[in-house]
Amino acid sequence: MNDWDELYPLPMLPSWVPGTAAVIVSLHLIQKLFFPYFWADLRYLLKVLMYGLRVEMYRLQGRIVTILDRFVKLAEKQPHKPFLIYEGKVHTYRDVDRRSNRIAQIFLHHGALKKGDTVALLMGNEPDFIHVWFGLAKLGCVVAFLNFNVRSRSLLHCVSSCEPKILVVGSDLLGTLGEILPNLQKDVSVWIMTKDSTFPSVHTLLDKMETASEDPVPVNRRSANNLKSSVLYIFTSGTTGLPKAAVISHMQILKGAAGLWAFGATAEDIIYITLPLYHSAASLLGIGGCIELGATCVLKKKFSASQFWSDCKKYNVTVIQYIGELCRYLCSQPVKEGEKNHKVRLAVGNGVRNDVWREFLGRFGPVKICEFYGATEGNICFMNHTGKIGSVGRTNFFYKLFFPFDLIKYDFQKDEPIRNKHGWCEKVKKGEAGLLISKVNAKNPFFGYAGNKRHTEKKLLCEVFKKGDLYFNTGDLMVQDCENFLYFWDRTGDTFRWKGENVATTEVSDVIVMLDFIQEANVYGVSVPDHEGKAGMASLILKQNTSLDLEQMYKQVVTYLPSYACPLFLRVQEKMEVTGTFKQQKFQLVHQGFNPSTITDPLYFLDNSKKAYVLLTKEVHELILSGKMKL
Repeated sequence: MNDWDELYPLPMLPSWVPGTAAVIVSLHLIQKLFFPYFWADLRYLLKVLMYGLRVEMYRLQGRIVTILDRFVKLAEKQPHKPFLIYEGKVHTYRDVDRRSNRIAQIFLHHGALKKGDTVALLMGNEPDFIHVWFGLAKLGCVVAFLNFNVRSRSLLHCVSSCEPKILVVGSDLLGTLGEILPNLQKDVSVWIMTKDSTFPSVHTLLDKMETASEDPVPVNRRSANNLKSSVLYIFTSGTTGLPKAAVISHMQILKGAAGLWAFGATAEDIIYITLPLYHSAASLLGIGGCIELGATCVLKKKFSASQFWSDCKKYNVTVIQYIGELCRYLCSQPVKEGEKNHKVRLAVGNGVRNDVWREFLGRFGPVKICEFYGATEGNICFMNHTGKIGSVGRTNFFYKLFFPFDLIKYDFQKDEPIRNKHGWCEKVKKGEAGLLISKVNAKNPFFGYAGNKRHTEKKLLCEVFKKGDLYFNTGDLMVQDCENFLYFWDRTGDTFRWKGENVATTEVSDVIVMLDFIQEANVYGVSVPDHEGKAGMASLILKQNTSLDLEQMYKQVVTYLPSYACPLFLRVQEKMEVTGTFKQQKFQLVHQGFNPSTITDPLYFLDNSKKAYVLLTKEVHELILSGKMKL
């Protein structure tokens, strides 16, 4: 062996090689130890930058490419690929394009719509929602998505706030239309998705669809000159007052549509949407995301926990959308054999609790949960691209460079940001809850709300850290940990979240005080164990010499409020608690909850099985806490 080594000596490694290798190994260990998410953060950041550069390059070339432009191109490129699957029926990209052309032609010739006019859309989840949306967009109209759960006075408020020329109503919502029609502004033309109508002066669409042309309307009708121009109104309760029409620009749609792609979805994926299309999650992230990918969407009329996984198997679904309540409902279903026998690999949404997250993964298999955070009208978004349980996303130096935000100290008693003796807001330390605010600038604009400018101004914070700065107030309290993960903590202001919907406390109290025996109503949300969000509770002051009429109370709330906004609990007090500035005091009431063992005031519970408010006894309270009483 030694002779062989002498004849053919091994070449000596250069002296710098071992040292370099040691440095590389050390750097790798340091990265793993101190920067464990470096590569995941870098990949995500590069994706965000790539998408932004692509949009910017189009702009510099004088081309404004909207999500509708992309859809039309896809209808030419892959006409026979399924775009929508609804109740077993396949609607290809070409089918949807042509049917939306028919809608556009009808309104072009019968609707007298001009580019930039607003049309309100009151429809449930069905293909014609998308046909009408796209058809109107091809005419350059701004489409306002109305929440079909909203009724009566609140719905009239929504319609008037966006000032539409036309209101289009689905065939299954004619009862809701009948409630508002007598009080609807006379200059609003009403169209319904039927062949004939029993309503006076109401136009029908389906009969005209049969003879309408499938030819596209002139492209210049839909062409956008600016990505910041308005294209949709999506209603949100925000953190104060009645629903407001958030202005959605082409830019926001493009950002929302990139979400599924950023989480790793591809053109081969099949996306299952059970959330209502009037929500930005379903319309922008879901339908918009499907178009961005060139993928297929399975649309469900209404979420069904019992049919969810069978639908996923039937249609080979690979990506699902969720809100926290949806995941909890699925985990509450009886266990069946083969629950992991599906092709779902991504679940994209927000609001899932840590325990439900873990149970979901353990029960239904290795689905990547892609949690995100983003307000409909906001200019900030977080995405949990690492899968850290409980987190809504991550931040780092580079992310804050492009999307500047801060968490500031908040006074929970006064319900406002804390300012120091110099008048400036102060940032919280890591691990502390703070109000999330996002800087408003040319790259991250806040488009505000349609109608009353005061609503837009109320969402902005001025002179936050220095003179002249401007921030969007999300109204959400967040916590940032030492690893830069962000966690949702609570909401501020006059709303709470229940059943995946924002509930405006002022809207609920306004409905309650319409009753002749109610002097004042203070509405707030209370936590219920093992439930997402907060359940509605109303503290009531009765007028002198009157008594609480529970039958009338039940009839009032179910008639004028969406089901998710009806207060589950009532508390009758002799005196309303107020703050130093004479605002209704909610803080102590929220903390006290609905426990009859500690509250001496009369308490009542909305028992849906009895369709009535009943006395909240200790026994009923125990049934609610144990989960035996369905809420």
